[in-house]
Order: sequence, then C-alpha cells, then structure tokens
Amino acid sequence: MDYRSHKGSEGFSDLRLVRSLICFPVVLAVALAAPAAHAQISFSSAIDLALRNSPKVKMAEADVAKSTAVLAESRDVFIPSLSAGSGLGYSYGFPVGQPTLYSFTVQSLVFDQSQKNYIRAARMGLEAANYALADARQAVAEDTALTYLALDHDLQRLDALQQQLAFASKLTEITQARLDANQDSRIDFTKSRLTAAQVKLARLHTESDTNFQRQHLANLTGLPAEGLSTIHDTIPQPPAPVEGPPATNIPAIQAAYASAQSKFQVAFGDSRKLYRPQIAFAAQYNRYAEFNNYQDYYRNFQRNNFSFGIQLNWPIFNANLRAKARESIADAVRAQYDADRIKKEFLEGRAKAVNALPELAVRTEIATLDRDLAQEQLEAVQIQLNQGAGNPNAPPPTPKDEQNARIQERQKFLDMLDADLALRQTQISALRVTGQLEQWLKSSVRLDNTLPQAPSAATSKP
Repeated sequence: MDYRSHKGSEGFSDLRLVRSLICFPVVLAVALAAPAAHAQISFSSAIDLALRNSPKVKMAEADVAKSTAVLAESRDVFIPSLSAGSGLGYSYGFPVGQPTLYSFTVQSLVFDQSQKNYIRAARMGLEAANYALADARQAVAEDTALTYLALDHDLQRLDALQQQLAFASKLTEITQARLDANQDSRIDFTKSRLTAAQVKLARLHTESDTNFQRQHLANLTGLPAEGLSTIHDTIPQPPAPVEGPPATNIPAIQAAYASAQSKFQVAFGDSRKLYRPQIAFAAQYNRYAEFNNYQDYYRNFQRNNFSFGIQLNWPIFNANLRAKARESIADAVRAQYDADRIKKEFLEGRAKAVNALPELAVRTEIATLDRDLAQEQLEAVQIQLNQGAGNPNAPPPTPKDEQNARIQERQKFLDMLDADLALRQTQISALRVTGQLEQWLKSSVRLDNTLPQAPSAATSKP
C-alpha cells in the first residue's frame, strides 16, 4: 500500500494565503479598535486566525520540520564528514604518543543495507507528519466553525429570550391585574410567574454558554474575548454532503498508515543488521611538531602524515540486535492494527454523521413550520384584538392571550434555532469526513467578498 502522494496540506496552504490577504485589514482593525467597542469577526476571518494561531497546528508544523531533519540525517550518513583537532603538549625524555599540531579526519558510510530501509522509514515518517498537519488544520477549522456557529446561535437566542422575558413580565402584570379584578385565579398568576422564571433560567443558561463559546473562539483566534461577536451573514450554508472519497484519502487515515509503513521499514532495517556487511571509509592527515625532539628518537621522522582506508564490519552473532529486530516488528504490527482501527472508526463515524442528516433536516423543517404556525396564530390574535372576533359566538381574545401567543411564538423560534444549529453542526462534521470541508471554507471567503463593504471587526454595536 503506497501513501506517498500528499495534497491535503497544499490546498489548505493556498486557502490560508488567500485568507491572509483578505483578512489583513480585519486584523489591523481589531488591533486599532477602541477597548469599549464590540469586536465583530467574520466567519472566514475566524477560520484564518485560528489556523495561524492554533498551538495544535504549530505543533504539527514542528513535527514536519523534525521529520524533514530526520530524513536529511538518515541520508547524510553517506556524505563524508570533516573534523579537525589538535593535541599540543610538551614531553621530556623518550616521547610517548604522537606530537600532533593539528589533524583533519574524513569519514563516511559507504554501504549499509539497513540504512536504505532507515531512509525509506524517514521519508514515510515525513509523509505521515504532512498528513498529520493536514488533519490538524482540518480539526482546527472544524472546531472554529462549530464554535462560531454555536456563538452565533447563542447571540440570537439571547435576543429572542430577552423579548420572551419582556412578554412574560408583561403577562405577569396582566395576570396580576386580572387577579385583583377577580378575573383570574391564583393558579393563573402562579403559572405566569413560573413562565417568567423559566425564561429567566433559560436566559442565564444561554448567557453562560455564550461566555464559554466566546472565550473558546477567542482562544482559537487569539482575539480578546470581551465583546467578541459574530456576523451572521458571513456564514455560508453548508452543502449537502456527497459520497465521500475512499478512506485512504483522508489525512488522518493516511497519516496512520504512513506511520505504520515507516515503522515496518525500521523493522526491516533492524532485521538486516545481522549477516550483512557494513563498509565505512576514513582518511586522516596529521601535522607533527618538532619541539618535543621526536626527530632525535625516531629515524626518518616526517612532519606530514596521511592515512586512509576502508573498514569492513560483518556482524555474525549479536543477541541484542535480534531482540531489537523483534521489538521493531512488534511495534510496526501494532501501528498497522492501530491504522486499521482508525480507518474502521472513521467509516463508522462518517456513516453515522451522514445518516443522521435526513432526520435532522426533517426536525429542522418541523421546527420551522411550528414557528411559522405560532407566528400566524399570533397575527390572528392581533387582528382579532384590533378588528374584533370574526365569529360572534367565540369569546374575544384578551391582552393575556396576546402575550401567551407572543411567548409561544418566541419559544418556537428558539426551538427552530436549536434544530438549525444541530443540523448545521452535523453538516460540518459530515463535510470533514467526506472531504468537502476545504471547499466549503473557500466558499466562505467568496461570500465575504460579495458582502457590502462594512467593517467585519471592531464595529460598535448600539
């Protein structure tokens, strides 16, 4: 199985370049914004900042740099290395050793069959690191997109809950007045208070979740959390996922299998250490001194000396190398099974995400229809209040009925927001596992370009 082609990180690099050019004015505006201003950031700007500031991406980039160095190290053993040294000293009497002023030594590996496997292992390790980098970028982009959607959802919920709380407070006042006029019972008054308390609790819960999502988005983008908000119009509609690419084209799976193949190459190299020769080349030049009187004790003394040769090493028996080979093959087999596990879990997760979309789409449709119905019922009540009941036999609606209809309409709107968020989040997750996430993110950049020229960050809200 060959996993030597890698295109995932290249696409994301192009995407990051485009976003960097687009988002530079945005980042500059954020930096120059007044402290009291509410920082609004567009969807594509949030993705770009997260990709450039994520520690996870930076760690993956460091792993790529390390793997590149490991590959160079494994190949450079065949390049002769040059070293210089000196051993100055004075001796009295018969000299011992060599009176070396300075020396130069050149040595390199000429032949080692195992080293070829180690080079292949380093090359596959670099491929695995590149795949892991592409997967890290996709993970950060997905996390940022989901967080942005959640924050946008919470901000809309807060506005709706504020309106609903005003309606609930008005309903409590009306019920209190009706109770004082003996038109409502104590139970009706308690129910209205309970409704208001439930709305307050929902608002507190949403405020808590908003603060969490805002802080998480701030951590992802590197922007201050205070006042950070979204621009709803910059969020592109996720497309319907199509049948995904083969699992072997997913960066996470490619990284796992490339890592396993790298470990197998290391195991092959370790197993070939025995019974195979190793040939090395060495050459040395020495410049000897005369102040130790070596020329008085040695016949034909020469100050310039040069030597070279080839060293042949043929391992015949080494229990340590055998144990090391068994350890390496076990590690490689485990990595192969781990890659198979990642592939199976990925396929299961993709099937689960894609299969959940039709149900979530229907739930969103039902929630939308419920909200439309509640809005139509509210309009009907308002018309009857303004023009009178169309049916003379039916009791006329009251302001209490109007507030109940308003509260119900807002609740249906909140349910629609929740259903829409669940659908969009699942769509984004499905886009990642089907290989469409990058294309969708590029569409968000195009969407930003079509919006009116308005500041997408650091704008003041009333």
